[in-house]
Amino acid sequence: MKQSFARYLPCLTWASRYDRGAAVRDSLAALIVTLMLIPQSLAYAMLAGLPPVTGLYASILPLVAYTLFGTSRTLAVGPVAVVSLMTAAALGPLFATGSAEYAGAALLLALLSGVVLLSMALLRLGFLANFLSHPVISGFVSASGMLIALGQLEHILGIAVEGENALELLPGLIVGLPHTHPPTLAIGASSLLLLFLVRSRLGNWLERRGVSTRAASNLTRIGPVIALLLATAVVGGLQLADNGVRVVGEVPRGLPSFQLPVLDPALLLQLLPAAVLISLVGFVESVSVAQTLAAKRRQRIEPNRELVALGSANVAAALTGGLPVTGGFSRSIVNFDAGAQTPLAGALTAMGIAITVLFFTPLFRNLPHAVLAATIIVAVLSLVDLAALRRTWRYSRQDAAAMAATMLGVLLVGVESGILLGVGLSLLLFLWRTSLPHIAVVGQLPGSEHFRNIERFSVVQSPKVLSIRVDESLYFPNARYLEDRVAELVGQRPQAEHLVLMCPGVNLIDASALESLEAIATRLHAAGVQLHLSEVKGPVMDRLRRAEFLDHFGGQVFLSQYQALLALDPQTTRHALERQRAPG
Repeated sequence: MKQSFARYLPCLTWASRYDRGAAVRDSLAALIVTLMLIPQSLAYAMLAGLPPVTGLYASILPLVAYTLFGTSRTLAVGPVAVVSLMTAAALGPLFATGSAEYAGAALLLALLSGVVLLSMALLRLGFLANFLSHPVISGFVSASGMLIALGQLEHILGIAVEGENALELLPGLIVGLPHTHPPTLAIGASSLLLLFLVRSRLGNWLERRGVSTRAASNLTRIGPVIALLLATAVVGGLQLADNGVRVVGEVPRGLPSFQLPVLDPALLLQLLPAAVLISLVGFVESVSVAQTLAAKRRQRIEPNRELVALGSANVAAALTGGLPVTGGFSRSIVNFDAGAQTPLAGALTAMGIAITVLFFTPLFRNLPHAVLAATIIVAVLSLVDLAALRRTWRYSRQDAAAMAATMLGVLLVGVESGILLGVGLSLLLFLWRTSLPHIAVVGQLPGSEHFRNIERFSVVQSPKVLSIRVDESLYFPNARYLEDRVAELVGQRPQAEHLVLMCPGVNLIDASALESLEAIATRLHAAGVQLHLSEVKGPVMDRLRRAEFLDHFGGQVFLSQYQALLALDPQTTRHALERQRAPG
């Protein structure tokens, strides 16, 4: 019974073994993540085009929902930069930023994302995230980081710039540069400098003064809080808000109330594509981080249960005035490094955010937008990895092309178009690559029962038997290519009496490929050549047995290529086996 409940509530698995030591470590991790999450939540809400308090609301109940349903012990859920950017990209063309309609649409988008994730969990569709290849995700994240940083420069300079991509933002920044607001620039630039110094130098400085590595690392995480407090104090003390420095203003105090988003059918249809993309991107990011951290502790996560947890978190965000959420990379790393033992650290973090919303929001009144922009810029630039494009190019130019297309699409067109371009190009390249499978003529290695490519090894070939190895599954894009390649190779060897198709790399033969095999068998028979198969995998053999092909193609299916050659040309095969066994 307990195991049955634990299947639906993974929290029961760790709750039964929870002890004081885990509570202490979870509490410490929650404190550090709370201090990190407060400025990030405010900043990412601003990035999404929403009131800053929205980010705090999205960091309370969603974290509790993940605590109940999540399978990762250290994943930290909440607003993240990339999803906030996608939210702004989806809502910006529909409503005026800051309007009530915009905020209502953000709630509906979070609800839709939650429903999409829960539906994927119900249908066990977690595999759909595999269509977002690593190069595409890497290119998308890097380009999004650059686009986000570019978009935040207007808050650093104190100017207004409109645009959704680099082609629109860059000219606006250049035109607005002469109108830079000096006090805002001073706050933004000093905040950037402080945050970069804290991130790059503070840890080493503390370690040289005897602070432990873990403590030094944790102290560097509160850099955004220090910048936030200093900038707020300066703006309030010098009354810079009256001199044109944009500030957050009054932030409502108190916990969010439960509210169901307005279910407008037309708007639902408009937002559904964006919700699907946000769900897929958020799921891939969360699962990647969760699996990486779980592996370090020899733990495991369940992707389909993660769909439930993330879906529940987004539904919770929609019901409490938030925005779409997912697992954050940097916060999860901090949570892990701080020693979090269970998802309860997330619930304790939610408690810290709730206390902040209840008692400390008046402190944010003089919080300048410039310091929030600096927080975003420093956070997202750590996600940019341009060297990955060079590394991928050296290994696979096709994957590098997909990565580059994604990056250019995000930067020059927009986030949704960029990721769709990357996914589409990846699928097209996959179809093109598999439509031309590697097909090798193989021969017997002297003194062994192994067969290798005649172009790479010195082998013995049978004059009577043509051995061909196929290194790809056979399906509709490459079925005709197999026919043409077999015909070409048989034409080059008029003395061949048998053709053995060696299939160790074939994991699938679909209906189109089966028809091609039948056509190959018929044409070979007409030319006086018999088709045989060898090393066919069990699942493929099971499917072939359900068809009529094995009954009438006239050949045999051999367990190994050696057995095939031993049966069809025993003299050559035995001679090759004995060649290097002779003394000397």
